Amino acid sequence: MNAIEKRIAELERYMPDLTGGDDLEPFWHRTLQAAERKALRAERKREETPFPYADAYRVTYEGYDDTPIHGWYLVPKFVRSESLPCVVSFHGYSGGKGYPEEYAAWLLLGMAVFAVDIRGQGGETGNRLDQGYGMEKGWITQGILDHETCYYKAIAIDAVKAVDWVWEQPEVDRNNIVVHGASQGGGLALIVSALSSKPGLAVANIPNMCHMDFGMLNSTGSLTEAAAFAERFPEHLDRVLKTLSYFDMMNLAHRIRIPVMVSVGLKDTVCLPETVYAAYNRIASPKSIHVYPFTGHTVVRYHNRKMYEFVKRFITGNEERG
Repeated sequence: MNAIEKRIAELERYMPDLTGGDDLEPFWHRTLQAAERKALRAERKREETPFPYADAYRVTYEGYDDTPIHGWYLVPKFVRSESLPCVVSFHGYSGGKGYPEEYAAWLLLGMAVFAVDIRGQGGETGNRLDQGYGMEKGWITQGILDHETCYYKAIAIDAVKAVDWVWEQPEVDRNNIVVHGASQGGGLALIVSALSSKPGLAVANIPNMCHMDFGMLNSTGSLTEAAAFAERFPEHLDRVLKTLSYFDMMNLAHRIRIPVMVSVGLKDTVCLPETVYAAYNRIASPKSIHVYPFTGHTVVRYHNRKMYEFVKRFITGNEERG
């Protein structure tokens, strides 16, 4: 066994202790019930683009609170179907939904696309979440002392409600909804898969929001904000860790019932391989993981091709479903 094989074998056995408390499931039961009762208050408006073969719509909807969440809804015009598969795409930390042309590959698969902003970050979406305590630079420490009102809860419900919006669109085949993202977006794809029964497939590339206590200690990414907060307020470390535990995919992976495709880079210092495997190893549904031994925090073009092949098998009915 060479060094690469040994490293992968160690990760495949990696099963750290869960950090969720006895109230994890009741918390999500209450939270999802409240989210289901909340109206989307959505608007969909046609947008002119330079591209003649896809219809583009600007969408706003309400997720966790009354913040208008912005998104692009794209429908290919060259596919003769009244019932299209649809991918719901979440961007990485500090990013935004970008421009419609960035989703051309999904359209070429014959899929509709709903690409949404994550509140307060680099898109058009603001953030009306209340803040009752100081925070570190960035976003994730907003409300981090209380899992009932924190930023992670807001973005998780925003993401669940994005799939709820897609579910209501007349062009969409409800049996063929895919959730997708990388880094933060990969974490959100996983958490939506754990919390919503509406997606049929998840693609989580180099996902964040996994084994978050380990990430606080070791990651060079967004969880450095949580570490900096705990460094500034060491008396609140236990509260920070408790809050993160409710949104840690390591603790929620058992809820996933659909096929999942994951990628991981063994040189990734943002979403470390230990964090990815800590969640992946606890997923019981059909799953696959693509390991890139020499890759850091990026998704290589080769993997993108593998991802599109995986999704194509699903939407054509040739992929095992949960």
